[in-house]
Amino acid sequence: MEKHEGYKNGIIPGLEVYDICVKIGIDEVTFFGFTQDNTKRPEDQKKAFVDACIKSVKEIAKLDAEILVVGNTNSNIFPKELLAYTKKTKVGQGKIKINFLINYGWYWDLMHVFDRSSDKNVVENIASANISRIDLLIRWGGRRRLSGMLPIQTVYSDIYVVDEMWPEFKPEHLYNALKFYQNQDITLGG
Repeated sequence: MEKHEGYKNGIIPGLEVYDICVKIGIDEVTFFGFTQDNTKRPEDQKKAFVDACIKSVKEIAKLDAEILVVGNTNSNIFPKELLAYTKKTKVGQGKIKINFLINYGWYWDLMHVFDRSSDKNVVENIASANISRIDLLIRWGGRRRLSGMLPIQTVYSDIYVVDEMWPEFKPEHLYNALKFYQNQDITLGG
């Protein structure tokens, strides 16, 4: 399949992850839609990942979740259809917190510290301040890098790599990652 065709095939796996996480009691999940760096890709890919992000958020919005979209809304590539979700939005019973990083950039995120004058600490002033610390980061596609994902929240994340691409998601990928995490020595730097 061509690269641009893969994005629409990533929507169903996201819904499957939602179902599993609600079933087993996971409180919060963050999906990495696309980065500001991804917007340098060819037009067919950009259109495909923007469309997939819009559809993903709209599908989750039909379920029971608290949705938050975090990304640079001042950019032309940010989907205006998702502006309503840039503030926490509870749909249904709000069984799980679902964050989407859409047109996200680590530099953009951290620069909010300087855009806001406040008595709050630095972490409370970043653009992604409403996203919790990430315990487990699962990376599909065999990549072994963070790609700029939430540098503050991932500082102590354990990373689990799945070699298959995201559209090839199988429930055992998630269950194996959770099993891996259960065997980690969680010290948070201590």
